Amino acid sequence: MNLFGDGLDAAVHKAFTRPAPKSAGARMRYLVKQLGGTKAVAQMLRISQRTVERYVKDQIKKPRPDLAARLEREVKARWQPQIRAKARQKAATTGGIVIDTRARLGYTAPIGSTDQDRIRHLTVALPPHYAARLFDAREQGATEQRLQELAAEALKEVYFQDGGRRAGSLEEVRFTDIEHLEFDL
Repeated sequence: MNLFGDGLDAAVHKAFTRPAPKSAGARMRYLVKQLGGTKAVAQMLRISQRTVERYVKDQIKKPRPDLAARLEREVKARWQPQIRAKARQKAATTGGIVIDTRARLGYTAPIGSTDQDRIRHLTVALPPHYAARLFDAREQGATEQRLQELAAEALKEVYFQDGGRRAGSLEEVRFTDIEHLEFDL
């Protein structure tokens, strides 16, 4: 379960101007066009070249569930790359990103403060430089744990420390037991 990576991808997918192909045949034709042939699509999806050709000609209409999931994932990963890049660029330079989460959040602070972890529901607008860091880490193949650390760091700065106006001695924010997580541009 890739909560942070999938959440960032879903936020970018909301920027699409046209819906991705829905039927198996249309998805196969799109992938064949993108990759330049049925052989490359067959290797990528781990099926035979003849099976790809049958989908392209609409001789087969309903793929197996595992193939349908791979097909959808590969099409969405390639769909409207320029729109996706513009959405990431806008979030990283001017717009920022909104994180909506319900999770257990706590922090490490000096003795005498209430640093007890508790479930919180937060909807926080993160500045553009945090959006840039999250998207850059996602593109470079960062682990789910690293994306979670970046989000916790952003929440520490924006929510807990309010941009440096309070809780200056806060050391670390713990972001665990995530029940809900959604990003929006």
